Formats: sequence, C-alpha cells, structure tokens
Amino acid sequence: MAFVAANPGMAGKREIARHFGITGGARIYLKKVLREMAEDGLIEKRQKRLIRAGDLPPVLVVTVVGRDADGELLAEPGNWNEDEQGAPPKILLLPERHKAPGRATGLGDRALVRITGDAPGAEAKHAARIIKPLERQAASVLGILRIGGGRTFLEPIDRRQRELDIDTSDLKEASDGDLVAVSLTGRSGRYGTSRARITRRIGAMHSEMAISEIALHTHGIPHSFPTSVIEAAEKAVPATRAGRDDWRDLPLITIDPQDAKDHDDAVHAAPDPDPANPGGHIVTVAIADVAYYVRPGEPLDREAHLRGNSVYFPDRVIPMLPEQLSNGLCSLKEGEDRPAMAVRMVFDAKGNKKSHRFHRITMRSAVKLSYSEAQAAIDGKPVEAVSEAVLDTILKPLWAAYDSLCKARKAREPLDLDLPERKIRLKDDGTVDDVYTPERLEAHRLIEEFMIQANVAAAETLEKASVPLLYRVHDASSPEKLEALKEFLSTIGIRLSAPGGLRPAMFNAILHKVQDRPDAELVNQVVLRSQAQAEYAPENIGHFGLNLRRYAHFTSPIRRYADLIVHRGLIRALKLGDDGLPDGMEGKLEAIGADVSATERRAMLAERDTVDRLIALWLADQVGARFTGRISGVVKSGLFVRLDDSGADGFVPASTIGDDYYHYDESSHSMSGRTTGETFSLGDRVEVRLVEAAPYAGSLRFELLSEGHYHKRKSGGERSHSGRRKHKPRSGTAGRDRKSKGRRR
Repeated sequence: MAFVAANPGMAGKREIARHFGITGGARIYLKKVLREMAEDGLIEKRQKRLIRAGDLPPVLVVTVVGRDADGELLAEPGNWNEDEQGAPPKILLLPERHKAPGRATGLGDRALVRITGDAPGAEAKHAARIIKPLERQAASVLGILRIGGGRTFLEPIDRRQRELDIDTSDLKEASDGDLVAVSLTGRSGRYGTSRARITRRIGAMHSEMAISEIALHTHGIPHSFPTSVIEAAEKAVPATRAGRDDWRDLPLITIDPQDAKDHDDAVHAAPDPDPANPGGHIVTVAIADVAYYVRPGEPLDREAHLRGNSVYFPDRVIPMLPEQLSNGLCSLKEGEDRPAMAVRMVFDAKGNKKSHRFHRITMRSAVKLSYSEAQAAIDGKPVEAVSEAVLDTILKPLWAAYDSLCKARKAREPLDLDLPERKIRLKDDGTVDDVYTPERLEAHRLIEEFMIQANVAAAETLEKASVPLLYRVHDASSPEKLEALKEFLSTIGIRLSAPGGLRPAMFNAILHKVQDRPDAELVNQVVLRSQAQAEYAPENIGHFGLNLRRYAHFTSPIRRYADLIVHRGLIRALKLGDDGLPDGMEGKLEAIGADVSATERRAMLAERDTVDRLIALWLADQVGARFTGRISGVVKSGLFVRLDDSGADGFVPASTIGDDYYHYDESSHSMSGRTTGETFSLGDRVEVRLVEAAPYAGSLRFELLSEGHYHKRKSGGERSHSGRRKHKPRSGTAGRDRKSKGRRR
C-alpha cells in the first residue's frame, strides 16, 4: 500500500513485481492479492495502474465549483460518479505560478491539473496546480426570463447556476417565460449577486433550434468561429497533386448517412491477384487529408483543438472545422479531386491482415451512396445511383472482402452489444415529428469493420516507427462495476464467471443467452453500464471492447481532433510532407488526450440532453396519457421507466408509488413494500401515466399504474388486484433524474 500511495497512477502489477523482486509463480499470487484488495475497496484500477481507494490520479480534469474562506478556488474531479464513488472530494487550486495571458481561472471553468503534496487547507482533501485551462465558464448564460413580484431575473437553464438579476433598460422585446441569452455585467461586491443584461431573445421553447441552443450554452460548446479562423478557411485553396500518388482512377466510393455533408472516408476492395494469397482481398480505405489544410499552431488548429470534435444535434451540426473545409475542400465529394491519406491492406481468405501500407494521394470519389442505397443494391433492389457496373465491380467486391473480415472478427470476439439508437425526425419548425429506431444494416457493419482495420493499421505503423501517438484505449470493467453486474444478473438467473481473466466473449455469452428474451435490451444496457469509458491517451493499454492490443482513431479527421493528431504522426513517420507532427509533442499528448476525451464526453452529454428535451417537448401535450414500458433503473428515490414506443426515460418518485413504505434493495435492484411485500424490480414491465413533462430540464415524471409482484406478504397487508395504483401522485416532484446512455468506440 505504501508503494501504491507513493506512486499514484504509476504503479501497476509489473511495477510492483519489479520493485519487490517478485518473479515466477509468485506473480500469480500477486495478481490474486491485488484483485482481493480491489474487491475489498483498498485500491482502485485506472488504465491498468493502481491507486489507493479514494485517491486521485496524479493528472486529472477538474471543474471549479467555489472558493474557500480565503477566496482560493475549490474544484471537483470532472469525471466523478457520485452513485458509485460518493460525494466528490474538494481540490484546492494553488495560485498559478506562471499565469498565461488572459483572464484568470474562475468559477465554472475546467482545467487540467496535477495533484501536489501541498497542504489542502480545512475545506479540501487535495491540493493541485493548473497545468492548462481547458474551458472557460461562458460569459453568456442561457435561461428563462422571469418578470413578477417586483423582480426581473433570469432562471438559468443550468440548475447549478444561480439566478441573475436582469438590467431592465433593454429587454430586447423579451417577455416573461421567453428563452434568452444574457451576458454578465458585474456583481454587487466580490461575492455578491451577479447582474446581467439580455443580449438576445431566442424565443419560445418550441421555436426552431431553441433546444439545441440550450445544450450549447449548458455544456459550454463553442459554436461561433473567430474571425481569424473564418478568414483562414476562406483563404484555403485546393491541394495540388505535388508529392502525391495519383489514385483518381481507383473507383473509391463513399457510403454515409443520407443527409451527410462531411464525407471523411471512401473505400474500395478487390480480389488479391497474388497466387500465394488464394481467396484474399486488397482493401483500400482513403481518408480526407485534413492535415494539409490545418497546420499545427495556426488558428484553424487552435480552434479544432478547443472544440475537440463535431457535435451532432437532430436540427444541426456544430462542426469542428468551418464548413468551407468540413463540407467543402476536405469532404470527399463525388467526382471531385481531393487530397487523402490512404491505407492499402492485404487480407487472407480468413480475414487476417497480412500487410498494409500508407500513401498520400489524390483521389476522386466514383459514387456517393447512402447506407440504405448500398444495402438495397446488394440485396438486388433497383437503386438509381447504382448501375450494373457499379454493383458488379465495386459493391460486390466490397461485400466479398467484408465476408472474409467477418471471419476474423468472429474469431477475435469483440464485445457485441445490441443497442438500437433512437433517432428524431423533425418538422420544418424544429419540433419533433417522430421518434424512431433505424435499422442497423450490413452496410453499416461493413464500413465499421473497414474503419477498425484502418485504425489498427495506423496504430501499428506509428508504434513501429516509434512516433508518439494518441491511442484510443478502453480498459476492462472495474471490480466494482463487475460486482454490480454480477448482482443484477443473479436476479434474472444468469451467472457471470471469469476464469482466467475477463474477456469480451464472456459478456457476449450473456447477451446471446438473453437475445430472444423480452428483457434483452435491458440486459444490453446494464452490460454497457458495466463497461469502462473509452478515451484517448499516449500510453497504450489496449481496447477491451474491440479485443485489440493496439488501436488509434485515424478515419474521421474532419470531425475528431484525435484523428488529425494521428494523421500528422503518419506524415512524420513515413516522411510524407513537412506538415507532420511537430517535434516536442511527446510531452503534450497527455494533455491533448485529456482535452479531447473531455470534449467527446461533453458532446455526448449535449447530444443526449437535446434528445431528452425534444422528446419531453413532444410529449408535453400528452400529459395524462398512458404508456407501456420497462423499469430501467432502481434507486432509493424511485424508479426509472423507459417507454416502449419512444425509448424516452422518465421517473416515478418512490413517495408516489402507493400507501406503503418502499424499501430499496441495492443488491437485487428492486424496491419492496415493507407491509405488503409488493416488489418492483429492474426489468419489470409496467404501465404508467405521464404526470409531467419538463422540456427545459428534459425530464418526464410518471405515475405508476401497474401492480408489482409479491415475494412475501406480512400480516395486515392488503393488496389490490386491479392493476391500478390507488395513491394520487404528489406534486412538486418533477423527475429531474435521468439515466445515462451512449457509447463511443
């Protein structure tokens, strides 16, 4: 424990064995001891490195949440799960020694910090120094204008923010209840109430793009490009063919969503003519050469780093790069010459990669297809954009190569979750027309598998050349999450065992057992929640979910900054130009990885919150209607229910379930009546009535109509057989809790 404490985030099994001279069979015993210590809550594992339970890694992202009695900043870990880890520890931010130009770090800001050994004071548990500011608290705040009772104030959409007094000299024609943006103008004293003035009236909640506007402000997502960035994009000119292989005659095609405008990737496949590789295929993946246009340290690069990734809302896209590049010069448009980074991979008949080579090329997309068009054509249906020649010479060879790659994928056994993604179809006014689950096609899987192989090739090339890179890493499940999953599975009669170590195939076996059961989607969701979150890091720990030893993101540089870093690494490693990864980047990749991991999580939360708000708005005129669904979560305060038709999540407060007192049992994920024994468990089918829809919060509150099941019944208890709840729901308990969703590889 002393060694782990002295080396937080740096001590793994290998380091411990080396320090204490543990060799041979004793290493097996060491592994057992470390596992038992983790199960006992003494240590925790972070990216295959150990820390004492309750300790923090040496470098982490924090959010500034307040000040101590001396006025010094206090922060909390940015990626902290209160349900699993309890209340987040306070971190004292020590004064910056060499403050960068610009305003000082303040409340609401996020920063990358390094834990120090300094005394944290009476109000904090740790002390830290800022390595790099990440995001500033927006000077603009979004909220609802409230006028009444002698006050004019803003009720911020972000409930963590305090009310703001509004300057009434210019309300921008906004009325009580309107959605408005305000800018901070000052405060009454150092710690007094903040004042603000309205800068823009957005309008009523149902106005076009109002919902995604809330997400942009709530999550602090940059959405207006600085003038210098726009000017740089407008000055960009098409790339020349100098220094590039001319592959314009190779019939590469793009296969994307129907409404896609930023075409990152194009693909081609053909049988391998080498007689030494019978049944093999040559697969080419070409990716937009964003590095040609976005040079290190220039305005476009700084803005792309700040944004980290594009953000996709149902009503619009917030691109990482200006549209002149993302939808224009970088996009692999049909029939137009474009610069690209391409990898040509040779696979044998079983789908195993034999070799690969990267090229910097000029290409010309032969055909632009949607996933549905490509699938329909390969299924033998007529598609206007697909001629017989395209079908025979392009699509059929692609599917033949994919069939081979599927064999290798099956042997590799990556985690195979089946989680349909809800999509929202909007009307012209920006409101919801329909919520649907699109079919997952073989065309989707084909492109996904080709991209995975290209990403592996990129990681292998950079590793072999000893060029720094950002890996896409995914750790195995923590002992705590694994234990929670085991407890849940035991309640539905399934046992999870991990002899010889945890592998994705063990989760797949569980998913296979339940694939035809009515609770299959729920089990998939619970297995997903048991997984660690994938992230970017310069240290490789492998990708557990894909079951790959090395993996990097290479295939989407238009919309992901991490991919652009990998492109620059390849250019440097293979001497393909002077615009590669600059020298001295080794020491910066850890911070960049933390940056882009944080912006990815930010985008995921913003996209999810927007969908939740749109659905709440859609259901707002259906208050009182009945819906069927399934209990998707059980907590002390009540039940989460996911509706069958829309996939919307809502909350049933425990205080409204009935006239009994309901006890929460964490181990069985259930809630039982103390007198009646009536029980509601995770996965139970229920009928509910919509009591409240809160579009601003993106939450739904339900009244439970279904009767539970009974394991036991105490004397004096009565139960209704009507299937209806007898208790009238209480007011003022809006369901502000939501279950987290979403996955990204």
